[in-house]
Amino acid sequence: MSDTITTDDGTRIFFKDLGPRTATPIVFHHGWPLSADDWDNQMMFFLGQGYRVIAHDRRGHGRSTQTDAGNEMDTYAADVKKLAAALDLKGAIHVGHSTGGGEVAHYVARAEPGRVAKAVLIGAVPPIMVKSPNNPVGLPVAVFDGFRAQLVANRAQFYIDVPAGPFYGFNRPGAKVSQGMIDNWWRQGMMGGIKAHYDCIKAFSETDFTDDLKKIDVPVLIMHGDDDQIVPIQGAALLSAKLVKQGTLKVYKGLPHGMATTHADTINADLLAFLKA
Repeated sequence: MSDTITTDDGTRIFFKDLGPRTATPIVFHHGWPLSADDWDNQMMFFLGQGYRVIAHDRRGHGRSTQTDAGNEMDTYAADVKKLAAALDLKGAIHVGHSTGGGEVAHYVARAEPGRVAKAVLIGAVPPIMVKSPNNPVGLPVAVFDGFRAQLVANRAQFYIDVPAGPFYGFNRPGAKVSQGMIDNWWRQGMMGGIKAHYDCIKAFSETDFTDDLKKIDVPVLIMHGDDDQIVPIQGAALLSAKLVKQGTLKVYKGLPHGMATTHADTINADLLAFLKA
């Protein structure tokens, strides 16, 4: 089924909830500027494995309210906390891609006892993306200023250029380009609100998740492609793996940022093994 919850500030958060209510729940957190639909393959795969699968549209994204406030990690995590309480999730596995990985880290570090059993970060933004004296391997803020400028100037074209190029690695020589993936990325992006998407760029690039990662006391699987052109592995997974207490790092040679879509069979198999471990 699909439904919505309403947060304390009146924002409606859309979610899908499929499978037996008594089964182990997996909660999927999407990347910027997408929606729960980005997890269609994983939802169907794990539903077939007997899990309860849940995915929500972050505020300002997809079918959730096009918010002009609260588009930052504290509120994103609070929204997930509200969803987990509404669905009474216990022993859940939270899986986040890109910005969704930051949301997972921020939420799991604050979750009520018993709510979370494991966490997975896929091509995720932690510990922090933007470059600073304390984070010399980060990306210059000018990169994210460029995102904001392109978003405002021509969002529709920008949301073609990103998936047609670096997101799925379709700009690499010999890449097998899927027009359907590009179109679906565009479709999801254009469903959301421009103000929320604009604000979210700051949220995913400038939030420092270092303390969150240190606080997490459940097993964490960190999956990253070494040809990720959106969230370079050197400033992300390689650092995050050193910060979590119970971390497992899996590096995928030559795979892109959107590897959960382009190489779903590989990612799903490794996720399943981690869930069953």
